[in-house]
Amino acid sequence: MSTNVRGAADDAALAPFGWDDDVARRWAATVEASRSEADDLVAGRVIRTSRRFTYVATPSGLVATMAPRELSPAPVVGDWVAVWLGNTRGARVEAVAERTTELVRRDPQGRVAPQVLAANVDVVAAVFGLDRPLRPGRVERSLILAHDSGATPVVVLTKSDVVADEARDAVTHEVTGLVGDTEIIVLSSRTGTGVDRLAALLTPHRTVVLLGESGAGKSTLVNHLAGQRVQRTAEVRAADAKGRHTTVTRDLIVLERGGVVIDTPGLRALGLFDASSGIAATFDDVEALAQTCRFRDCAHGDEPGCAVHAAVAAGDLDPERLARYRGMVNELAETDQAVLEASRRPRGRPPAAGDDGD
Repeated sequence: MSTNVRGAADDAALAPFGWDDDVARRWAATVEASRSEADDLVAGRVIRTSRRFTYVATPSGLVATMAPRELSPAPVVGDWVAVWLGNTRGARVEAVAERTTELVRRDPQGRVAPQVLAANVDVVAAVFGLDRPLRPGRVERSLILAHDSGATPVVVLTKSDVVADEARDAVTHEVTGLVGDTEIIVLSSRTGTGVDRLAALLTPHRTVVLLGESGAGKSTLVNHLAGQRVQRTAEVRAADAKGRHTTVTRDLIVLERGGVVIDTPGLRALGLFDASSGIAATFDDVEALAQTCRFRDCAHGDEPGCAVHAAVAAGDLDPERLARYRGMVNELAETDQAVLEASRRPRGRPPAAGDDGD
């Protein structure tokens, strides 16, 4: 196999998408390991996926490719891939380069499997609109996914222009109690206030993914960062502050000022999958207390010598936060058990009634 060697011109074309020496090394190693039969492969970054196509930015422009069904891992937005440009039948993704980070949730369709939302991101920005009630569990789940991805988490509170200063400060204080040392950025995409703090994270070769519910203001924020309308937006419903899904695909967007942002559709479900490190990082206060419990296998229920419950009794730990922590730990344990049972199930045998199917 003769593999297309990266040249200075090609490097320059992909540099705005984040191509650098580290990406080049990982791409070359992946191509060599893939042992592809293709005569000529080019590098590219996935900017969007659909049911039929994987759209890849290459040195020669945007290419709509067909990804082989057997390709593992399947390419997702943010991936660096090796593309065979093909012939009249079209191009094809031949290999996916080793990922540095993965933003993962449990498959929302009920399968006991992970769903990778984005890859090779440097910052996960968990976005919440100040025009709606804050849900602590949603904040914590977002932080779990962000921490577990391997990227740097930040919390972005949008629409600061539509709430009173007192309400904004109260929510910021509440979020601080949930996320600890994680940076919190309060901004308004309409006025531009605070946007510069997020823009400072979008330096060349860095990728930021926006994670949040519909109507949280992600697409409006992307448009502000881009300096033009690149994403559709819509007003939220006044009755319940619910947003409409104006963004229906995950899109990778290169900003003129430098850096890459990935906009995602509003996510209703943030199921956990293999996220024990994310739980530990998000609930580091609870985990630190647990280290001083009398019994190492303490479940923080009614066991004697439980330091976690002692902290609750003393008013040092919110009992609702403890309840959410225990709920997420149990959720993860149930998922792990389901994965184990699925691995033991003979191929071709349908799951028993009540089991999660594939």
